Formats: sequence, structure tokens, C-alpha cells
Amino acid sequence: MSATIAIVCALAMLIAWAVWKSLRRASKGSDCCGEHEQTVARTGARDADRRHYAYEIRLEIGGMTCDNCACKVENALNGLDGTWATVSISDHVARVRTKTPADGRALRDAVRQAGYVVMGEL
Repeated sequence: MSATIAIVCALAMLIAWAVWKSLRRASKGSDCCGEHEQTVARTGARDADRRHYAYEIRLEIGGMTCDNCACKVENALNGLDGTWATVSISDHVARVRTKTPADGRALRDAVRQAGYVVMGEL
């Protein structure tokens, strides 16, 4: 009988904790990368003349859940010399224009350092 009471108490505590956690998440936002933190400012490309970019590559990005995520990836890619990137959260794609043939390793490293992963090239 006392074992049953202990199990019921443990389950009640677990349910109360889950409800509390859900209410907290609903009021403060999810545990996203920063969806409910201060918005990250887009840095953009240093050179915004499309004619200067002869190459284009599309990358599928994994791990993005909000506009802040997309902005972080875009800023990381735009930080590379000779790149101009735009990232869409709706299709999880980074469109990267480059002045020279794209260095896949450098692009992947920049995305990884921002906290995301390149799932593949499209």
C-alpha cells in the first residue's frame, strides 16, 4: 500500500513539473536559439552589386527554427570574403553568391560556427 502511495506521489510530482515547464515555456517562449531574445541585426554583403558574383550555390541548412536563426547563418556566410548570402527560414535554404568558385569547406565551417549544419547542396 505504501509503495502505491509513493508511486502516485511521484507521478503527481512529475505531472506538476511538466505542467509548470509547459506554462513557463508558453509565457517566455521556447528554448530556441534566441527567438525570444534580442533580434540579431543582419550585416549584409560588403559588395551588393550582383554583377560581381559569378557563382551561386544553394545549401540546405539544418537546425534553423526562426528568423533569428536564419539571420545568424546569413551573417556568418556574409562574413566570408567575396560572398553574398541570403537565407530563407521558410525553405531552410541559403543562397550564396561568390566572386570565385565556392569553397564548400569554408561555407560549411562558417555555418557550423554559427551553430547550424549544412545538410547538403541543392
